[in-house]
Amino acid sequence: MSGIERRVAAVRGFNRFYTAMLGLLEADHLHLPYTLTEARVMFELGQGDRVDLRELRQTLGLDPGYLTRIVAKFEAAGYLRRERSADDGRRQVVWLTEAGAAEFGQLDRRAAEQIGALLARLPEPDQHRLVESMGTVRTLLDRDPADRVVLRAPRPGELGWVVSRNGALYAAEYGWDESYEALVARIVADYVDHRDPEREACWIAERAGVPVGSVFCVRADEPDTAKLRLLLVEPSARGLGIGARLVDECLRYATRVGYRRMVLWTNDVLTAARRIYTRAGFELVDAEKHHSFGHDLVGETWARPLGGD
Repeated sequence: MSGIERRVAAVRGFNRFYTAMLGLLEADHLHLPYTLTEARVMFELGQGDRVDLRELRQTLGLDPGYLTRIVAKFEAAGYLRRERSADDGRRQVVWLTEAGAAEFGQLDRRAAEQIGALLARLPEPDQHRLVESMGTVRTLLDRDPADRVVLRAPRPGELGWVVSRNGALYAAEYGWDESYEALVARIVADYVDHRDPEREACWIAERAGVPVGSVFCVRADEPDTAKLRLLLVEPSARGLGIGARLVDECLRYATRVGYRRMVLWTNDVLTAARRIYTRAGFELVDAEKHHSFGHDLVGETWARPLGGD
């Protein structure tokens, strides 16, 4: 089986698993007399006062005849009404009746209860991981291909890009001198010379075929502790969640290869990075004033546990 065939099989297997877990193919979805498609139509109708049927069909990608049958079923049950559009007599608009709104409320409550029960099976950190992973799936599949961001191993020449862009960006944004670029060069060189391929890794974030970010996971002094280093996101790619994705990837990798704790060192002026670390569960454990890179700074050590303990 080729690589793409394995990936296709993995996605199809996940689809079967998830649809079965939520009972999406059952005739009485959420133990109400609706199929999944009927429930989806009901949900869309519950989002506004009046809905144009043509726009509804386009939103859901339904066959016109199929949607017509669903609308007729709801109309016969007294859940909706319809009339010709005042703007275009060839089009129809529909809206829920009072009974339909009550039915939608019941459907919405049961859907929320079902997902709430699913999440309740997981500890809170895993709930966050699940939601973030779903966000990643949606981001990858929903974006225009030109905006899609992938995380991958560095290609030849890109470790030099990490050094160059760190030096250039920190000089432009914080006025740091060339000693910072020299530090980054030493970190990268040490990674290349002494890397343990079983427990250390680097990721490049690529958007539209161009590197826009990076992060490293390396060993710290303690054998069970990993260190996150050189998190970087290009200004042109900020606001897309790339920094959080890089940190999350680093955490997942460190957990998978057996580290029990992750630490990082940063400076108090790097407020955007500090927000990412806080959201990822890191806590400030130490702070110390220092003069580096041509400036008086406050260096900070952050840490968080890994694994389920």
